[in-house]
Amino acid sequence: MKVSFIGLGYIGLPTAIVAAAKGLDVCGVDIDPGLVERLNAGQLPIHEPGLDELFRTVLARGNFRAATRPEASDVFLIVVPTPIRENLAPDISFVETAADSIAPCLKPGDLVILESTSPVGTTEKMRDRIVGRRPELAGNIRIAYCPERVLPGNLVYELEHNDRVIGGIDEPSTRKAMEFYARFVKGSLHATNARTAEMCKLVENSSRDVQIAFANELSIICDRAGIDVWELIGLANRHPRVNILQPGSGVGGHCIAVDPYFIIADFPRQSQLITTARNVNNYKTEWCVGKIREAIAVFTEKHGRKPVTALMGLAFKPDIDDLRESPAVHIAQSVISAGESDFRIAEPNLPEHPLYRLTPFREAYEEADIVAFLVCHKEFRTLEKDSGKIILDFCNVFE
Repeated sequence: MKVSFIGLGYIGLPTAIVAAAKGLDVCGVDIDPGLVERLNAGQLPIHEPGLDELFRTVLARGNFRAATRPEASDVFLIVVPTPIRENLAPDISFVETAADSIAPCLKPGDLVILESTSPVGTTEKMRDRIVGRRPELAGNIRIAYCPERVLPGNLVYELEHNDRVIGGIDEPSTRKAMEFYARFVKGSLHATNARTAEMCKLVENSSRDVQIAFANELSIICDRAGIDVWELIGLANRHPRVNILQPGSGVGGHCIAVDPYFIIADFPRQSQLITTARNVNNYKTEWCVGKIREAIAVFTEKHGRKPVTALMGLAFKPDIDDLRESPAVHIAQSVISAGESDFRIAEPNLPEHPLYRLTPFREAYEEADIVAFLVCHKEFRTLEKDSGKIILDFCNVFE
């Protein structure tokens, strides 16, 4: 079976490598010629446990190669970005372009799967776009939607072991897509229709966003009430039917911070709770900015000089190097641009940053008058709390 993956980003490339490792003949397609050249030369741009070894294996066996244009295949997976526009509406233009690019390569019996996070109805629009260019394929190709469900830092394992929701535009499409995923997925495969599968992806991450929003709002309330929110959550969670999540400096990543807007854009009147949760989590990030600037102002007035402020962490979650939609990055940009302090920025998971000079985390901590923990990296937990510093622990590093 020959498979073409259209889009070699953070999800498309690892999925292509995992599929190739199961013996499929994989062609990875990307519009970036530099990326294609680097991949064919054995240079992997994504750092995930176990992925580099798999990549070297499939490249040596000839099961994987990269190209800038689609080729005739049996299965086409579209795994391209679906970003949010400035007006917070989803942009499916990359999906449309990908559908256009594979249309000339398709033949009767082929399977097309969309994995990109998409608004409800996008799979049907993709079908209409393909058939509009190739009318003879109407009813003669299979089209389905199957969203990814993976955790950065554990991609290889989860691509193989997580359950998958698979929805075709018709029953034959669903069956054929399930047969395909069964070749490299050990998790359970759950059949549905395309619209339900599309909504399932959005609902999963919107649900998490709502739950995090409750914890973040609780942390703001407790700060005003003089209550330790971490102790409070620990006590409340002793109830057998309560499971409050841990608050942080906001919500980041390409899924939880983005996917709710796909629902909000199409169902604005019906998504009141989802909209409020997004606003709460965005506000939590601005609240952290305000707390840091307030601490800087108090220190400056008391000591008559600018403090040294350590911003601890830039990734969107602990123990990874991914900065996508990171609230910590937004906080750093906001407080640094104000110019009210000298800053040390620590991100132990990155060797360098294009905008900021990174400081080793222990050095940053020791030199700082004010320490703001933005991400709970495991390295930070090795530090000892210094009562001589102003510590803003937004993520419970010092439990």
